[in-house]
Order: sequence, then structure tokens, then C-alpha cells
Amino acid sequence: MSNQVPLAEVREVSKRFPGVLALDQVQLKLFQGEVLALVGENGAGKSTLMRILAGEETPDSGQVFLDGKAVSVDSVNTASRLGIALIHQELNLSDNLDIGANIFLGREPVRLGLIDRKRIYRESRKVMRKVGLTGSPAELVGSLSIGQQQLVEIARALSLRARVLIMDEPTSSLSQRETERLLQVVRELKAEGVGVLYISHRLGEVKKLADRVLVLRDGTNAGELSREEIDHDRMVKLMVGRDVSQFYRRIPYRPGRLLLEAHKLRSPTHPQYEISFSIRAGEIVGVAGLIGSGRTEMLNLLFGIDRPLAGKIWIQGQPLRLGRPFDAIQAGLALVPEDRKQQGLILTMALRRNLSLAGLRANQLSGGLLNKSQERQLAIEMIERLQIKTPGLDEVVEYLSGGTQQKVVLAKWLSLEPKVLLMDEPTRGIDVGAKEEIYGLMEELARDGVAILFSSSEMEELLGMSHRLLVMHEGRISGGLKSDEFSEEAVMQLATGLERDVPKSQSGSGTRGYQ
Repeated sequence: MSNQVPLAEVREVSKRFPGVLALDQVQLKLFQGEVLALVGENGAGKSTLMRILAGEETPDSGQVFLDGKAVSVDSVNTASRLGIALIHQELNLSDNLDIGANIFLGREPVRLGLIDRKRIYRESRKVMRKVGLTGSPAELVGSLSIGQQQLVEIARALSLRARVLIMDEPTSSLSQRETERLLQVVRELKAEGVGVLYISHRLGEVKKLADRVLVLRDGTNAGELSREEIDHDRMVKLMVGRDVSQFYRRIPYRPGRLLLEAHKLRSPTHPQYEISFSIRAGEIVGVAGLIGSGRTEMLNLLFGIDRPLAGKIWIQGQPLRLGRPFDAIQAGLALVPEDRKQQGLILTMALRRNLSLAGLRANQLSGGLLNKSQERQLAIEMIERLQIKTPGLDEVVEYLSGGTQQKVVLAKWLSLEPKVLLMDEPTRGIDVGAKEEIYGLMEELARDGVAILFSSSEMEELLGMSHRLLVMHEGRISGGLKSDEFSEEAVMQLATGLERDVPKSQSGSGTRGYQ
């Protein structure tokens, strides 16, 4: 293809967001009738590049070309006119409308001043047949399976006469059968000359489908593989390759008493898999995995936000009543959620009020009223302990920095002196200085005997802070790593589908001997 003019090309595109260089001089070529897989770790820049091609973001520098000619893709409408369509991982359909209405939503043909439904259904049938949808275009989208809805998205893109089809994790919510059907549709589109940019963490799919693989790492081109070169190990080696930051100071760990055991938990999102593991006092266990691997879902099961379909949890040897956060808190669990603004704080409320939220029952007077004196004293103690920078106790949390807000979420739970601390993306969206403070606090808690289970998308954080790692893939624990086995490549092998047993020494198993 070296002498062929690319159907689409990106030349030296850069994009910066506040505090982050998302793309740095990135280059990409996509040819007619080709499936180009775009792979990389979380945060590698894949989504930003995809949005630039689709007109959802504007690059700071660089240029996009179609058929060898420079174009300005300044909006989604412009991208559509140019024949570029993006299918997001999160489907963008209206459940209350039928298939035909979704395919032509926003560009309905009109006849005699009214929407021409006959034409919509006639044209919809044509593109539905192309993607293997056999039902009626009058069928409600809300009645379809996720896999069928994904095909409706593709049909809509084809109705736009898309020549460049960008697919973001298209099989992440599909069954095996639906996945095979979707891959066949992609092959058929390729045969018709459509260029497909296929973004996926499922490297097995990539190996089956891709003509070439382009790897991004930290917002730059890390390498490219031809069809003959594509294999799991080569992709992983290009995806990783950074040294672990030196400011992580993993403290020596001596196993303490068993604090938490999870046995054969089945989540509603991945009911076909069982999750079993345990954690001891003073232990920091990282949970690694790519987007959609089930890390957050597992933490929500432990804390009672979601009720497992099956399984048991023990805290300090006592069975935990499942599906009730109140019981989890009473047993000594605390959860620092992934989205602090939506789930961890009340932004319009004062700092002291946020700090006392988790302990409202403990801080109330006999008549049920809040003990304001005790609330104030608690706030002073936690601000001093965590070195929270604030103008005063009554400062509205919304006006604090991201790192300070995260400390407030932590302080709220630490005031209850939890035995097991669950943390979902504990340093997301905060600067390096604030991260180091959070890491220091985690180490201090571990020294005091708290068991910490934390999920993170940052590889350096996982390798630098954990005593051992549990790695998840598609809702199951695909393996575990002891500290002397840590490497980015080892994690990525497990995170992308390679399975290995989790020996007792890695799982922290207790008397029941569970993984």
C-alpha cells in the first residue's frame, strides 16, 4: 500500500488539554478497504485522535487529509459530509424510536411537508441487510439486544455513505455470538472498500481482523505492525515501555491478620464469572485492568452498592450482609469512589459538613440532631491530619482544588477508622504533588494495619504502590502478580486475556483457601 494514496491521513497532529499533552505529533494512514487497529493503554491518546478525525475535537496543530487533499474537520456535520462516521463505545441511540427513525434521525426525508416514513423504511431495509439485521425497520430500538443496537449504529453510518468508519471498542458489551457477527460485518465493509479504524483492547480480535496495527503510547506513535507481524506479544511490547516513577516508596510488608475474603462473587454485569480473593491487614493490593474489565463493578459489590447474584464476603471472619452499604460501613469498609464530584462529595456544601457526612449517626445528639461541636472538632482534626489546604471550615468544597477535594473524600471515611479501604482511581484528575501526598497517606494507613484495595488505570501507580496485583479481564480475575513479578508487560498480558491461576501466596488466602 506504500504507493497508494491514503483514504484518510493524519499528519503531525498535536492536542493539549489543561495540564495534559494528549497527542504529540501523531501520524496515521488509513487506506481504502483496510482495517487499521489502533491500540494502546488507557490514556494513550486513542480517544482524542478518534474525536479529531470525527470532528468532535480540533487539533492544536497538524492536518487531516482525505484522498490526499487537506480538509478541515471542524464539526461532526462536516465529518459526515466528508464520509467519516464514528461509532462510540457508549451507543448513541433513542430507545423510544424505531430502527428506521434512529438511522435517519436528524436528516429525515420530507414529502409534502411531512416526514416520508415509507422512504425511511425502504432505505433503512437496504442498510439493515448489509449489516445482517433481519427485523423490521419499524421495530423499537429499545427492544433490541446490545449487539443488534450496535448493528443499528453501523447501519446509520452506512446510510451516511461513510467511507471512513471509526469503531471504538465495538464488542465491549457483546456476547461471543454477537461479536463474531460484528467482525463478519467489518470484513464485509472492508470488501466493499470502506476504511475501518478499529479501536480495541481485545488483542485477540485485533489479531483476527486487522490488516495493520498502529500503537500509541503517551500520546505519541510507539510503532506499527504489518499483517504478518501482528501477535499478542509484539502489541503488548509496543503498548508498554515506561520506567516506573521513582517517587513511589513501597513500604516493606509483613502479612497481618485476614481482614476481607470474597468467595465466588458473581456480578450482574458479568454473571458468567466468579470472583474470589482475600486481603490482609497492612496490605496494599492494586486492581489492574483495561476499560470495561469490571474493576469498578467489583468494588461496588464489596461495598454493597450492587448486590451480587451469588457469593459470600467475610470481614474479619464475620459474614457480611450483601447489597447494603450501611452494613459494609458498620463492618469496617469504606469506599473512595471513582467520581468524587458526583459520588464522593456534595460540592455546594461546606467543608466541615462534607467531612462529617459518613459519621452522621456517630455525631448526632440523643434527639437525632447533629452535634455541631463534635462536627467542628472532627473537621479540625481531619484537616490537620491530612493537611487539607482551605481558607476555613466553612469553605464550599466546590472551590477547592481537585487534590484537596480528594483528600476531603478520604478524610470523610478515615474519620470512621475503617479496617478495609476501597479506592477507585484514587488519584484521577489531580496533580503530581497531590498524588504523592495521597500515596504517602496510603502507606501510612497500611503501616497502621488498614487493608487497601485500589483500582487504577495508571500503570506506574499500580506497580509503584502495590504489594501485589490482581488483574481483571472482562469481569474476571485473570491472574495475580507478586511484587517480584511486577512488570508492565506481565500486567498487560493478563489484562488483555492471558489467564493464569492465582496461587494462595498471591491471593492472600486465608483459612478457607480461596483465590
